[in-house]
Amino acid sequence: MSKAFFSGSYKAKLDEKSRFVLPQNLRYMLVEEGKLEFSIGLSMGGCLAIYRTSEIQALVEKFQKRKHVAKFQKFFTLFFSTLITTTCDKVGRVSLPESLQKSIGIDKELMITGAMDKIEIWPKEKYEKLFNVESMEPEAFDSLMEEAFGEEEETKENSDLEKILEKMQTTVKV
Repeated sequence: MSKAFFSGSYKAKLDEKSRFVLPQNLRYMLVEEGKLEFSIGLSMGGCLAIYRTSEIQALVEKFQKRKHVAKFQKFFTLFFSTLITTTCDKVGRVSLPESLQKSIGIDKELMITGAMDKIEIWPKEKYEKLFNVESMEPEAFDSLMEEAFGEEEETKENSDLEKILEKMQTTVKV
């Protein structure tokens, strides 16, 4: 059975207590071993990320191998000092610490987006600016999609394989 992935985008608002409602389908996908518990931390591009507990454990194991590499020390300190473990209340609200809100510029409105193995939280204005489908260049999207799906890599591998086969045929003929 394959691991479920997060997808979709949802608008949300922070209430007066800095809480937002996490969509039910995303909440269900965060449950592991019968517990709804997850971590929220900084992510790339100016957003926050919600990680499953198992995903954080996998990251910690990976980072353990690099814990004595000087260039990663500042990153590890920043990442883990801002990472919080939390859950939802009975109606699915998540409290978002002020420090995390300020770090990415969330005022009131936000976007919650599924992003494969994590859920991203974006300030609504920033999300709309970065991911405006109407203004997206189709060619740029096509190029990224091709690369992400590995078509270019497969073409290169096929080209390399063809060169090897050609060389083998030349060698056999001699």
